[in-house]
Amino acid sequence: MPFKKLHPDIQEKLVDLEIETPTPLQSKSIPVIKSGANVYCIGPKGSGKTTTLILTTLHKLKCKSVGQQPRAIVIVEDKQRALDLHDAFISHLKYSAMRVYASYEQLHIDVQKSEIFMGVDILISTPKALNKLFLANSLSTSEIKIVSIDDAEFLYQQSAYAALLSAEQFIKKSQFVVYAEEITPKIKRFESFFMEYSKKVSV
Repeated sequence: MPFKKLHPDIQEKLVDLEIETPTPLQSKSIPVIKSGANVYCIGPKGSGKTTTLILTTLHKLKCKSVGQQPRAIVIVEDKQRALDLHDAFISHLKYSAMRVYASYEQLHIDVQKSEIFMGVDILISTPKALNKLFLANSLSTSEIKIVSIDDAEFLYQQSAYAALLSAEQFIKKSQFVVYAEEITPKIKRFESFFMEYSKKVSV
């Protein structure tokens, strides 16, 4: 049972949320993601991709707040998805003081820089906002352990795709997990950049 091998704080929160049984996708993907491999996590809507992303990210960071720089990055399509995922993360944090921050283009870069400077563990960001933060030298990549791309189909947009590849160049050593309903040609192309030797889990 994948849930039983997650951090104890996560297990307690799952009990509170009355989540007892993993979905087929979660059963297959959580152990592979925990292994540290780069993973394509492929499944339809409702298969549990978002919860998988949240649980494996919290587990990777051991449910602890450490240092000032982000240790996990989650890349999303737009402002609304960033805010929604921020709230979803908070709902899973029971005993932890972990800091989750949402970054998006509509928020002035100077505001983001000053707020991130105060300390963040999990950074949720659109590709363009993330790239701007890197170009402004506002983020250190030395502590990043995992980068997840949420519902990656949105990367059919060339501007978002280009911004992601630009931002990726700043992130050297990290685990990458791509969540999608299917592997499109653009998503498959990541194998030439940061998804080398990746594994695929699908339902």
